Amino acid sequence: MDLEDIFQEIRVFCSENADPAIVAKYSRYFVEGYDAYGVSSKKMEETHKSLLLQYRDELGFEGFLNLGDRLVRTGKYEEASLAFMFAVDFAKEYSPEHIDRFGYWLDDGIRNWAHADMMAGSIIPVFFQKKIVPYTSLAPWRTAESKWKRRVVPVSLIKGLKTCPNINEWLDFLEPMMMMPEKVVHQGLGWFLREAWKLYPIPVEEYLLKWKDSAPRLIFQYATEKMTAEQKLRFKKG
Repeated sequence: MDLEDIFQEIRVFCSENADPAIVAKYSRYFVEGYDAYGVSSKKMEETHKSLLLQYRDELGFEGFLNLGDRLVRTGKYEEASLAFMFAVDFAKEYSPEHIDRFGYWLDDGIRNWAHADMMAGSIIPVFFQKKIVPYTSLAPWRTAESKWKRRVVPVSLIKGLKTCPNINEWLDFLEPMMMMPEKVVHQGLGWFLREAWKLYPIPVEEYLLKWKDSAPRLIFQYATEKMTAEQKLRFKKG
């Protein structure tokens, strides 16, 4: 079947299963906007499995990537979500060039934290876990025009913290991002630092002390969330 036909099949499914109540329920979590049909998660998963079963042999990974290119550009939440679900299904077939392919999705369509974090939690870490590419492959992403692409950089490192060979190297890698202006990037950095602190408290605290008088306070709000009130006092801006 032609990719455009499958794309239209997905659009029909989303339209026929739209629920304004679901849109209203979740829109408050997306301050940047939430362009959604309002399809339930159960129906999304059922359709995801059905489409994968129906077209996996015909399309293969490359075909689903091409379909994903089309889906992420629409701006519709459910359509992009399906692109990500299909991408996760083919994790065994990732190769070095695919990390840039997924990066293009962040450049050209992804516009909310949920999809950025799905990329950072379920897709990009696979490249590092399987040693397909090193984490330093994300170096150009640190200065990307897309704030969502930049958010993915620290968040994608979280899953690898327990096996991190040198936390100071990871902290140094993130330093160029510490003065970026966007809230969603601050949240991603703070989230990473909070999780890193649980495992490597001394180097992370030294890092926080270094930045406490210059970096955005939201980073510290997230990074120190699990600390005691007394511990948090050390990282107040002087």
